[in-house]
Amino acid sequence: MPQFEYRARGPSGELVQASIDAADRSTAVARLRQSGLFPLELNAARSASPKGRRTVERQAVTLPRPMRSWMGRTRRPKLQELANYMQQVSNLLKAGMPLTLALNSMTQIASRGISSEVSRRLKADVMEGKSLSDAMARQPVVFSDLCVNMVRAGEQSGALTEVLQRLATHYSRFAEVQQKFKAALIYPAVVCCVGVIIVIFFMTVMLPKFLTIFEGMNVQLPLATRMLIGMSHFFTGYWWVLVLGVLGAVVAFRRYRATPAGQLTIDRWKMRAPVLGSVVRLNLFAQFARTLGTLLHNGVPVLRALRITEDIMPNRLLRESIAKTREEVTDGKTIAQPLARSKVFPQLMIDLIKIGEETGDVPGALNNLADTLENDLTVQLRVMLNLIEPVIIILLAVGVGFLLFSVLSAMFAITGNIAR
Repeated sequence: MPQFEYRARGPSGELVQASIDAADRSTAVARLRQSGLFPLELNAARSASPKGRRTVERQAVTLPRPMRSWMGRTRRPKLQELANYMQQVSNLLKAGMPLTLALNSMTQIASRGISSEVSRRLKADVMEGKSLSDAMARQPVVFSDLCVNMVRAGEQSGALTEVLQRLATHYSRFAEVQQKFKAALIYPAVVCCVGVIIVIFFMTVMLPKFLTIFEGMNVQLPLATRMLIGMSHFFTGYWWVLVLGVLGAVVAFRRYRATPAGQLTIDRWKMRAPVLGSVVRLNLFAQFARTLGTLLHNGVPVLRALRITEDIMPNRLLRESIAKTREEVTDGKTIAQPLARSKVFPQLMIDLIKIGEETGDVPGALNNLADTLENDLTVQLRVMLNLIEPVIIILLAVGVGFLLFSVLSAMFAITGNIAR
């Protein structure tokens, strides 16, 4: 019976090289697939020399090549979209489907926010002999360093399915926190926009009509009315100055924020700001604990985990503190000591990490801490929203009250002058 030498991918993506006896190529491919292998190359081996040496007739299996996006680039997916994608791949692998077939199925499954082209590229790279983590690393816009390193750790430990499930949970939690932030800011933003639109409409449309009445009366208008008239003239005659001023302030702020000193100053102010600062701190510390705990739990080395956590933190002050911690950990020190010296992280976090180091369960301590901080963040968001709502209402009431007072006081002055 003819013998075929093959290269194939196993259920977890590992590379397998061996030989198989089969009547023909189609039978060999069918038997490999029944064994859970995905053939990459199939070579018919036959004896062709007097010395008994075998000559290999190579007939490579045709592999799909990655296709280009029609726009030439891939959009960065949202956290919930990544969570859904990881969950779907994990479910397919948990059902016993080989990795290559699971990726092939992902090209047919509608995954919101992540196109089928991403799965096609992953599948093509895996079939060419790359691991899933290496294939993900070739698409950095979609898969971050955190995702790549966790998948690599899962491949090395043989727990790829569990790691993908943890990634899905990780991204879902962060997406939930982002959603809470957005939900807390929707109402204040809508109220502010409506208030600004009303004021602009009154200053540019309604007030000029009252001015035609006031100008026909030889009456000394109240101070509030004169101030309102001056603002109306500025809005209608010099609105472009206001627009240019706002644009100039935005550009100057963005340029200042782009500098290291400016970014550090702004990030420090965010953490110390009244009301908002407590929300920002809880969010940052929860993100740090959740990310570092997830990486360590999945077998990523400490220094690499600190590096990834440092890269994804949005606050420069925390990034510098983590960088100093990583340098001291290189010298053989624990994580808790350098974190405490940075005087940025809360004492509760330092104490729990220290306990985790003593008990040998730092990932568990960090994940428990992240749960606590996320719960506190939910409470603090409610408190912030409860404080912002009355403040906005008071400011709008003061603004509208000033407009009404200015107009009505002028009307009373005119009426009193006519009565005399």
